[in-house]
Formats: sequence, structure tokens, C-alpha cells
Amino acid sequence: MKPVCLVIGAGAGIGSNVARRFAREGYHAVLCRRTDEEGLNRSVAEIESEGGSASGFLLNAVAPDEIEERVTDVEANVGPIDVVVFNLGAQVGDRSLGDTSYKVFERSWRMATFALFRTAASVCPHMEERGKGTILVTASTAAMRGNAGQHSHAAAMAARRMLCQTLNAEFSAKGIHVVHIVIDGMVDAPDTLGKMLGPEAFQKLREDRGLEHDGLILPSSIADTYFHLAHQHRSAWTHEVDIRAFSDLPWWNR
Repeated sequence: MKPVCLVIGAGAGIGSNVARRFAREGYHAVLCRRTDEEGLNRSVAEIESEGGSASGFLLNAVAPDEIEERVTDVEANVGPIDVVVFNLGAQVGDRSLGDTSYKVFERSWRMATFALFRTAASVCPHMEERGKGTILVTASTAAMRGNAGQHSHAAAMAARRMLCQTLNAEFSAKGIHVVHIVIDGMVDAPDTLGKMLGPEAFQKLREDRGLEHDGLILPSSIADTYFHLAHQHRSAWTHEVDIRAFSDLPWWNR
């Protein structure tokens, strides 16, 4: 039975590329995303066309019981979850305090923080029983620094960072590796940055900074880092790491 890499937030950028990378190394990749079943099926088909093993499911991470039921089903019917990639974002765009409704603020927390808590609560007992496992959590600059207009996003992502620290404090000695990965820059991803900017502005940005300029972070290169983190020797585990393009200043210098 193949080990499983469960990706929650398997869009066309980081999520699908990470799933693809693990599938190339013999994992069964379980891709979960909230919408776009056609895109989900396309990602699964791409993995299978390369000889990999994958399955895809629509999953609303803020809906009651969906995360828990998916973890239970995968463990029972697919295989042991060796790696979880929690790749959900909570970006709602720049909003002033007055334009940030209670609903928006709470939804960001439910996506970024509560959904990770539910994922960990569901998968950690299985990993603890086996004495091993990895939880890779995608974060952003907002986890490290709050900017104007980012009230809901920064609060949710900073809370997620603290949750990763508490999970690490409880479970690292039990063989579970928790990694908080700060994506400190723009990712060349159509599902996230592309949707925020629109197709024309996104393409112009790629031509100005991305492509041969290497100024946008490539999802396939992020996937290489994720795979490396999941296979570090436990005597030298990384808990937190920053990823950014070579030409970008780090968050603490901006």
C-alpha cells in the first residue's frame, strides 16, 4: 500500500505541484479543493499520465465534518496519511477596518486557522499511533507582519503560525514533523495571483518579473522544497522556513 500525501487546497499552483512531486516519488496523492471539479480532475489526470497515483475530491474546509470525514475515508480506503499539505489561503484583498465585516473576519479565521486545527485533530492520532508523519503548512508574509488593509488575513495567518508552534511542541517528540512555510513573495500561480490581478495584469507581471527573470516564485520549485522538508532526518528538522525569489527583499526589510 502506497503512503498518502493529502493536499488540502490543491489549486493549480502550489497544491497541485506539490501533489505531483510526491506522486513522482511513489506516494498516492489525494487532492482536495473547494471548487472547480474540472480543474481538479485535470490535475489528477496529469499525475496519472506521468505514471503516478492520485485521486481528487471536492472539499469545503469550512463546512462541518468535511475535513474529518475525508481523513477517515482516506485512512480507511486509500492508505495511511504520511504527509499532509495544508495549503488553504485566507486572502480577501485589501479592506479597511470599516469594510471588514464580522463575517469576513471570522471566515478568514475559519479557513486559515480552524480548518488547520480540525485537520490536525483528525490526522495526528493516526500519525501518533504510527510514530511518524509530516504536516506541511503553507503560510504567507501576513503571518509575520500585519499591513494596512489586511486585518482579517494577518490575524488569521498569525494565529495559524502560533497553532503550528503548539502542534510542534506537542507532537515533534512523538515523531510528527510540523513545518510552517512562509511564502514571502508572489507565486506564479493562475489560481491565486492570476485571479487577484486578472489575466492581462497577471500576464504582464509574468513578462516583466517572471518567466526567464525568475522574479516570481515557481510552484514546481516550491514543490521541491516541500518534498525535501518532508524527508529531513529527524535530527535536523526544520520547523519554519521562508521562501522568496532571489530578487525580493525579505519581509523584515520591507
